[in-house]
Amino acid sequence: MSRQIYLIDTNIIIGLEDNKTVQPVFATFIQLATKNKVDIFIHAAARDDIARDKNVERRTISESKLQKFSHIDKVRGFDATQLGAEFGHIRKPNDVVDVTLLHCLHIGAADFLVTQDRGLHDRARRHSSELGRRVLHIADAVDLLQTTFEPKESPVRFVEEVAANTIPLTDKIFDSLREDYEPFDQWWKEKCVREHRQCWIVADNNTKSIAGLIVRKDETPENTDATLPANKILKICTFKVRPESRGVKLGELLLKKVFWFAQKNAYDLVYVTTYKTQNSLIDLLEYYGFQHTATKPDGELIYEKTFSQGKLNRQPGNDLFTTARISYPRFVTDNKVRAFGIPIKEGYHDTLYPDLKFRPQADLFENAGIIGGPQRPGNTIRKVYLCRAKSNLGEPGSVLFFYKGKSKHDPSQAITAVGIFEEVASASSTKELMTLSGGRSVYSEEELESWNASKADPIKVINYLLAGYIEPPVSIGELKEIGVFGAHPPQSIFEIKESLQKLLERAKLGFKT
Repeated sequence: MSRQIYLIDTNIIIGLEDNKTVQPVFATFIQLATKNKVDIFIHAAARDDIARDKNVERRTISESKLQKFSHIDKVRGFDATQLGAEFGHIRKPNDVVDVTLLHCLHIGAADFLVTQDRGLHDRARRHSSELGRRVLHIADAVDLLQTTFEPKESPVRFVEEVAANTIPLTDKIFDSLREDYEPFDQWWKEKCVREHRQCWIVADNNTKSIAGLIVRKDETPENTDATLPANKILKICTFKVRPESRGVKLGELLLKKVFWFAQKNAYDLVYVTTYKTQNSLIDLLEYYGFQHTATKPDGELIYEKTFSQGKLNRQPGNDLFTTARISYPRFVTDNKVRAFGIPIKEGYHDTLYPDLKFRPQADLFENAGIIGGPQRPGNTIRKVYLCRAKSNLGEPGSVLFFYKGKSKHDPSQAITAVGIFEEVASASSTKELMTLSGGRSVYSEEELESWNASKADPIKVINYLLAGYIEPPVSIGELKEIGVFGAHPPQSIFEIKESLQKLLERAKLGFKT
């Protein structure tokens, strides 16, 4: 595979070159890129961005720092108006830089763009989901580099449910919380410990400290900051990811826990309070349908998302996938929705769904959590599946059922997971396979190369949302009984028609289908 090129935005350069201690995540990004011979470029448009700084001394220093990076020149005959028509309206000078960076990515001058700018992420997604997957937060860029080049070092994330009193106040997760809220220790003791609030945590395997934390609390309509009508309310009091771990994947792992918990336990509303500086979190919340409903006097933003156990209907103006994304984890299941079964071998199943992987008892204790109990690996929502199957998966929003074939470990020959189809593309080279997988990839460079993608034998890259697990899995006997397939399980992707409703009812996903 030819060398990868990462284009970095001005905000990343500031994080690397500012007159402050470099945050670990920025340092790790540079170290991984250098070690694995990944090229890091800036764009000529970055100079335009910095040139607008009215502070002459600071501007001079910033311009000098750009010299250490290789740069990509602007396209000849550059037309900002034309780029604005393709990549979103240009309202201010900084927007010109944004569309220029996206155009650079779109034409293939770079493989990925790394930026902390939420608006730039949003622009990329509005252009196409493929481009959106290639625009990464810094922590996700680090994660992708580790997955691609150092898979043995990539940690398996575990989500634990613990009581607040079991978490020591000396844990580093609390450091930045104290910076934002001076009486934090008192609040933690009086509200969280004293009230025995439950938390979800993701531990850092290397430091044994906490990388991500959610504190939850049940509220009533009479005692809540939420503004939307609801009876059963779940407040996320604290949603914190340590700066060096901040990005989409870890936040999404925690948020999935919230979504599935709220859906299974029939909550009407979930809400979060945050500040506008939390770009990664806000981007993630809005992607999955949270709405900014109010702002507190101190500037704290309230984001709310409604839940229902009712049937989800089509929404005017949105395709089925968009409807499913903003209504996650529900999805449309009317009689016009198509559904497909996707056979998957045990090894690939373990890679995509580590939380379902068989783990011997010894491994459970080896991977004990901070409170000493066994853990279950976590998983993100946005996923990518690779195959060579020749099949039309219908329109975005079609339902995908993953069938784990005959396996050494249970579950064997059973449907285990449900997904919502987003899009499919064909990769004719390892390089295309890498860029089309984008930030969702769980495959190393060696694994991607082993597919031997070519024009004569391309690889299908299927992007989808993991909607839920079927517990217990639907066994081969049940699948035959309800008519999903006949005597022999299909070896390739197959459509599920008459038996779809029975299969959905058996899945028990927490809403009417």
